[in-house]
Amino acid sequence: MIAAAGTGFATAFALILAIGAQNAFVLRQGLQRAHVFAVCLVCALSDAVLIAAGGAGVSAVVARLPALPAILTWGGALFLIGYGVLRLRAAWAGGATLAVSGQAAGLRAALLTALAFTWLNPHVYLDTLGLIGAVSVPFLGAEKVAFALGAMTASFVFFFSLGYGARRLAPIMARPGAWRLLDTGIGVLMLALAAGLLATV
Repeated sequence: MIAAAGTGFATAFALILAIGAQNAFVLRQGLQRAHVFAVCLVCALSDAVLIAAGGAGVSAVVARLPALPAILTWGGALFLIGYGVLRLRAAWAGGATLAVSGQAAGLRAALLTALAFTWLNPHVYLDTLGLIGAVSVPFLGAEKVAFALGAMTASFVFFFSLGYGARRLAPIMARPGAWRLLDTGIGVLMLALAAGLLATV
Protein backbone atom coordinates (compact mmCIF):
# COMPACT_ATOMS: atom_id res chain seq x y z
CA MET A 1 0.00 0.00 0.00
CA ILE A 2 2.73 2.45 0.98
CA ALA A 3 4.84 1.49 -2.04
CA ALA A 4 1.86 1.95 -4.36
CA ALA A 5 1.01 5.34 -2.87
CA GLY A 6 4.65 6.39 -3.08
CA THR A 7 4.86 5.38 -6.73
CA GLY A 8 1.69 7.30 -7.51
CA PHE A 9 2.95 10.36 -5.66
CA ALA A 10 6.36 10.29 -7.38
CA THR A 11 4.88 9.71 -10.84
CA ALA A 12 2.36 12.56 -10.61
CA PHE A 13 4.78 14.93 -8.90
CA ALA A 14 7.46 14.43 -11.56
CA LEU A 15 4.96 15.07 -14.35
CA ILE A 16 3.52 18.20 -12.73
CA LEU A 17 6.96 19.68 -12.04
CA ALA A 18 7.75 20.29 -15.70
CA ILE A 19 7.74 23.96 -16.69
CA GLY A 20 4.44 24.78 -18.36
CA ALA A 21 1.74 27.38 -18.81
CA GLN A 22 -0.39 26.03 -15.95
CA ASN A 23 2.45 26.12 -13.44
CA ALA A 24 3.49 29.57 -14.62
CA PHE A 25 -0.08 30.78 -14.11
CA VAL A 26 -0.31 29.33 -10.60
CA LEU A 27 3.05 30.85 -9.74
CA ARG A 28 1.93 34.21 -11.09
CA GLN A 29 -1.25 34.08 -9.00
CA GLY A 30 0.84 33.26 -5.96
CA LEU A 31 3.22 36.14 -6.57
CA GLN A 32 0.28 38.51 -6.92
CA ARG A 33 -1.55 36.88 -3.99
CA ALA A 34 -4.67 36.79 -6.15
CA HIS A 35 -7.28 34.01 -5.65
CA VAL A 36 -4.49 31.60 -4.74
CA PHE A 37 -6.64 29.08 -2.84
CA ALA A 38 -9.35 28.92 -5.52
CA VAL A 39 -6.88 28.56 -8.38
CA CYS A 40 -4.86 25.86 -6.61
CA LEU A 41 -8.02 23.98 -5.66
CA VAL A 42 -9.37 24.02 -9.23
CA CYS A 43 -6.07 22.74 -10.65
CA ALA A 44 -5.70 20.00 -8.01
CA LEU A 45 -9.32 18.83 -8.24
CA SER A 46 -9.14 18.72 -12.04
CA ASP A 47 -6.05 16.54 -11.80
CA ALA A 48 -7.78 14.29 -9.25
CA VAL A 49 -10.74 13.73 -11.59
CA LEU A 50 -8.44 12.90 -14.50
CA ILE A 51 -6.26 10.60 -12.38
CA ALA A 52 -9.31 8.69 -11.14
CA ALA A 53 -10.62 8.40 -14.69
CA GLY A 54 -7.24 7.16 -15.88
CA GLY A 55 -7.03 4.42 -13.28
CA ALA A 56 -10.65 3.32 -13.66
CA GLY A 57 -10.66 3.49 -17.45
CA VAL A 58 -7.48 1.52 -17.90
CA SER A 59 -8.69 -1.14 -15.46
CA ALA A 60 -11.95 -1.60 -17.36
CA VAL A 61 -10.18 -1.97 -20.69
CA VAL A 62 -7.59 -4.38 -19.25
CA ALA A 63 -10.39 -6.71 -18.18
CA ARG A 64 -11.29 -7.15 -21.87
CA LEU A 65 -7.77 -7.00 -23.34
CA PRO A 66 -5.36 -9.15 -21.26
CA ALA A 67 -2.39 -8.16 -23.44
CA LEU A 68 -2.91 -4.45 -22.75
CA PRO A 69 -0.91 -4.28 -19.49
CA ALA A 70 2.30 -5.31 -21.24
CA ILE A 71 1.65 -2.89 -24.09
CA LEU A 72 0.94 -0.04 -21.67
CA THR A 73 3.95 -0.95 -19.56
CA TRP A 74 6.31 -0.80 -22.54
CA GLY A 75 4.62 2.30 -23.91
CA GLY A 76 4.72 4.04 -20.54
CA ALA A 77 8.36 3.10 -20.02
CA LEU A 78 9.34 4.42 -23.45
CA PHE A 79 7.49 7.66 -22.80
CA LEU A 80 9.16 8.05 -19.40
CA ILE A 81 12.57 7.42 -20.93
CA GLY A 82 11.92 9.95 -23.70
CA TYR A 83 10.54 12.52 -21.28
CA GLY A 84 13.45 11.97 -18.89
CA VAL A 85 15.96 12.41 -21.69
CA LEU A 86 14.24 15.64 -22.77
CA ARG A 87 14.44 17.01 -19.23
CA LEU A 88 18.10 16.07 -18.97
CA ARG A 89 18.76 17.72 -22.33
CA ALA A 90 16.98 20.84 -21.11
CA ALA A 91 19.14 20.81 -17.98
CA TRP A 92 22.28 20.43 -20.11
CA ALA A 93 21.26 23.26 -22.45
CA GLY A 94 20.22 25.55 -19.59
CA GLY A 95 18.70 28.96 -20.16
CA ALA A 96 15.20 28.11 -18.88
CA THR A 97 13.58 30.88 -16.88
CA LEU A 98 10.10 31.71 -15.76
CA ALA A 99 9.00 35.31 -16.19
CA VAL A 100 6.08 36.40 -14.07
CA SER A 101 4.47 39.76 -14.68
CA GLY A 102 1.15 41.48 -15.33
CA GLN A 103 -1.89 42.53 -13.32
CA ALA A 104 -4.01 40.08 -11.35
CA ALA A 105 -7.27 38.99 -12.98
CA GLY A 106 -10.66 38.81 -11.26
CA LEU A 107 -11.83 35.58 -9.61
CA ARG A 108 -13.98 34.41 -12.52
CA ALA A 109 -11.27 35.11 -15.08
CA ALA A 110 -8.66 33.41 -12.88
CA LEU A 111 -10.77 30.26 -12.47
CA LEU A 112 -11.63 30.08 -16.17
CA THR A 113 -7.96 30.46 -17.02
CA ALA A 114 -6.99 27.72 -14.57
CA LEU A 115 -9.62 25.41 -16.06
CA ALA A 116 -8.44 26.18 -19.58
CA PHE A 117 -4.81 25.47 -18.71
CA THR A 118 -5.90 22.08 -17.38
CA TRP A 119 -8.68 20.84 -19.64
CA LEU A 120 -7.56 22.39 -22.94
CA ASN A 121 -4.01 21.09 -22.60
CA PRO A 122 -3.63 17.85 -24.62
CA HIS A 123 -0.59 16.84 -22.55
CA VAL A 124 -2.70 16.57 -19.40
CA TYR A 125 -4.67 13.71 -20.96
CA LEU A 126 -1.51 11.91 -22.00
CA ASP A 127 -0.11 12.35 -18.48
CA THR A 128 -3.18 11.42 -16.43
CA LEU A 129 -5.29 9.13 -18.62
CA GLY A 130 -2.33 7.60 -20.42
CA LEU A 131 0.89 7.60 -18.45
CA ILE A 132 -0.44 7.60 -14.87
CA GLY A 133 -3.07 5.08 -15.93
CA ALA A 134 -0.36 2.89 -17.45
CA VAL A 135 1.88 3.07 -14.37
CA SER A 136 -1.12 2.07 -12.23
CA VAL A 137 -1.72 -1.16 -14.20
CA PRO A 138 0.49 -3.45 -12.02
CA PHE A 139 -1.46 -2.40 -8.91
CA LEU A 140 -4.74 -4.10 -8.11
CA GLY A 141 -7.57 -3.50 -5.66
CA ALA A 142 -6.56 -1.50 -2.61
CA GLU A 143 -3.09 -0.89 -4.02
CA LYS A 144 -4.58 0.78 -7.12
CA VAL A 145 -6.66 3.03 -4.86
CA ALA A 146 -3.52 3.84 -2.85
CA PHE A 147 -1.65 4.62 -6.09
CA ALA A 148 -4.42 6.98 -7.23
CA LEU A 149 -4.60 8.68 -3.83
CA GLY A 150 -0.83 9.11 -3.87
CA ALA A 151 -0.99 10.71 -7.31
CA MET A 152 -3.86 12.99 -6.26
CA THR A 153 -1.99 13.99 -3.11
CA ALA A 154 1.02 14.96 -5.21
CA SER A 155 -1.19 17.29 -7.23
CA PHE A 156 -2.62 18.99 -4.12
CA VAL A 157 0.81 19.27 -2.48
CA PHE A 158 2.40 20.70 -5.61
CA PHE A 159 -0.21 23.29 -6.53
CA PHE A 160 -0.75 24.61 -3.01
CA SER A 161 3.00 24.66 -2.34
CA LEU A 162 3.59 26.52 -5.59
CA GLY A 163 0.75 28.97 -5.04
CA TYR A 164 1.51 29.83 -1.42
CA GLY A 165 5.27 29.41 -1.66
CA ALA A 166 5.60 31.56 -4.77
CA ARG A 167 6.92 34.60 -2.92
CA ARG A 168 9.81 32.58 -1.56
CA LEU A 169 10.41 30.53 -4.69
CA ALA A 170 10.41 33.40 -7.18
CA PRO A 171 13.90 34.81 -6.43
CA ILE A 172 15.36 31.30 -6.60
CA MET A 173 13.51 30.08 -9.68
CA ALA A 174 14.33 33.29 -11.56
CA ARG A 175 17.83 31.86 -11.92
CA PRO A 176 18.44 29.51 -14.87
CA GLY A 177 20.68 27.36 -12.66
CA ALA A 178 17.71 26.49 -10.45
CA TRP A 179 15.75 25.19 -13.44
CA ARG A 180 18.79 23.14 -14.45
CA LEU A 181 18.75 21.39 -11.09
CA LEU A 182 14.99 20.91 -11.30
CA ASP A 183 15.12 19.48 -14.82
CA THR A 184 17.97 17.17 -13.81
CA GLY A 185 15.96 15.85 -10.87
CA ILE A 186 12.89 15.31 -13.04
CA GLY A 187 14.94 13.52 -15.69
CA VAL A 188 16.58 11.16 -13.21
CA LEU A 189 13.24 10.40 -11.54
CA MET A 190 11.59 9.67 -14.89
CA LEU A 191 14.34 7.23 -15.86
CA ALA A 192 14.05 5.54 -12.45
CA LEU A 193 10.29 5.16 -12.90
CA ALA A 194 10.86 3.71 -16.37
CA ALA A 195 13.28 1.15 -14.93
CA GLY A 196 10.71 0.24 -12.30
CA LEU A 197 8.04 -0.25 -14.96
CA LEU A 198 10.25 -2.46 -17.10
CA ALA A 199 11.11 -4.55 -14.06
CA THR A 200 7.45 -5.61 -13.85
CA VAL A 201 7.35 -7.02 -17.40
